Amino acid sequence: MEIVETEKDLTRLAEALHSEPRIALDTEGNSRHRYPEQLCLVQIATVNGSYIVDPIAIGSGAEPLGAVLADDRVEKIIHSADYDLRSLDREWGFQVHNIFDTSVAARIAGSRRLGLDAVLEDTLDVAIVKQKRLQQSDWSLRPLSDEALNYAIDDVNHLLELRRVQGGKLGELGRTAWALEECLRLEEIHYTPPDPPEVAFLSMKGSRELDGRGLAVLRALYVFRDGEARRRRVPPYRIVSNDALLHLSGQPEDELMKAPGIGPITANRLGGQLRAAISRGTEADPVQRPRSPRSLDPRPTKQQEDRLRALKAWRNDLGEQLDVDASLLWPMASLERLARYPEEFGNEIGRPSVIRNWQRKEFKDVLQEFLKTIA
Repeated sequence: MEIVETEKDLTRLAEALHSEPRIALDTEGNSRHRYPEQLCLVQIATVNGSYIVDPIAIGSGAEPLGAVLADDRVEKIIHSADYDLRSLDREWGFQVHNIFDTSVAARIAGSRRLGLDAVLEDTLDVAIVKQKRLQQSDWSLRPLSDEALNYAIDDVNHLLELRRVQGGKLGELGRTAWALEECLRLEEIHYTPPDPPEVAFLSMKGSRELDGRGLAVLRALYVFRDGEARRRRVPPYRIVSNDALLHLSGQPEDELMKAPGIGPITANRLGGQLRAAISRGTEADPVQRPRSPRSLDPRPTKQQEDRLRALKAWRNDLGEQLDVDASLLWPMASLERLARYPEEFGNEIGRPSVIRNWQRKEFKDVLQEFLKTIA
């Protein structure tokens, strides 16, 4: 295993990676320990060796790696790529092309256990130990222990062989095109900055139980907590928990230490600021939660509800026949629309952003015939 900490070494590595037909890739961030999150490691494996790139040491000079990730000639094997793709885009603006996601492949091949350790065990009979202590490491610390580095590189060391075996399995099942199209769609993933705290508070679980006054208090508390988290560079939950914010928003007159998780230390350190935020919220106008677009839809009729139940049963039966997760076979949002408007079948299956080519090819005709029996 080689640690890459300089632009010169990264350039040398990138030149070698351009000649590889495929590389295994993974990343580590520090969202459990820092706010905003930072990309801390990029792990790479080839048939010739394994490498850990240190983004903290290299900083903004990572363009050679970006060129490799964008190179269509080099396949990037990633397990559950979504997080890694967003992290690379957020940190450096890098886009990754020619992806093979081993989690996607496992799901399409019929696996129900999709964690990397489970997929490796089920597919290769390889056991990797996922110690929670290391899983929750602060990857921004330097120097990292040999134990931590070995843990990180283990996430890529078996991906090349996993991809080979999965490719054979997908071919046997006739589902190679399914996996390749799903993986191609991963190239569309980009990092989307979170909503500002003045809006994001509406997404907090439990916030729908609050009235307009409570939402105004929650907004003030949420904005305060976000600012304090950024100032101290720690995750917001380590400032004050969501449960505490919700409690204080619903009962703003309560003593602070009645809120879950607020003890004497927090009350002494942040009490004045929390009380000031509560006052700002109670003095503000009540917040009206925007109505979601779906809430504007008319309630389905009994016939439409019956039709949706039948379509769900059709999809579940198909999943059992193919021994694959039924939700993979046809999007639920599409079934809901077809339950309401079966006459729009032609338009529905033509939605390229919703219906995959492989879904259309495999299941269009049988779904159309089934719709005729329940229309």
